[in-house]
Amino acid sequence: MNTCKKLSDLAKTIRSKNAGTDKITFDIIFRERETYDLVRRSGVLTRETVCRILNVDPGRLTDFVEYDPAYAIKFTILRERPSGSAGDGDIFGAQQYAPFLDIMVDLAA
Repeated sequence: MNTCKKLSDLAKTIRSKNAGTDKITFDIIFRERETYDLVRRSGVLTRETVCRILNVDPGRLTDFVEYDPAYAIKFTILRERPSGSAGDGDIFGAQQYAPFLDIMVDLAA
């Protein structure tokens, strides 16, 4: 019996967007408290795992918040270069969330 599910099947919203010129923020939002708590307990989204998933140095992760009132996990990273500057491949930061879609969550956590 499969006890794992993709994060994208559990979350209502998984998104990334600009947070000023030098940052990208991520929101992973759930419909109900039970699923939010399950993902938190599973340990798939922590400061350490986010850095590993995004392949960024921990010094670039400026914020990591589990926001209980909204059933949301939110985090922000520093960009490698300012939004819209030469070499910036995602001016709006809206395409950076993709690595989180297929993260597997153990439902037995």
